[in-house]
Amino acid sequence: MIDPKLINGIALAFDGDAVYSMYVRRHLILQGLTKPQALHHVATKYVSAKAQAMLIAQLLAEDLLREEETLIYKRGRNANSHTKAKNTDVVTYRMSTGFEAVLGYLHLTNQLARMEELIDWCIAYIDKN
Repeated sequence: MIDPKLINGIALAFDGDAVYSMYVRRHLILQGLTKPQALHHVATKYVSAKAQAMLIAQLLAEDLLREEETLIYKRGRNANSHTKAKNTDVVTYRMSTGFEAVLGYLHLTNQLARMEELIDWCIAYIDKN
């Protein structure tokens, strides 16, 4: 088995994207949204590159990330991706990749309580703003 601490930022982001999306989808369904088109539309307020970049910027501004998480964010943000950003600029895309990398890292290192703490904070932040 591979050590999650050695996994590149893009792979961490791949996992983090799936995990975050699953939590957002569950949140929306439990809020009473059940129509697929409405779910998809509302979910983008949480999972778009723009939203994720805003969330990571806020987490950093409020000093809510641990030192290790900030390092993982930077690894994800600075990773060389061979895909192009869709519907956003490169800086926003890279920041969102860093955001996803943090969640992927926490997921793959079984720091699930911490991962859920950050996800809950993010969902609550989007909900109130």
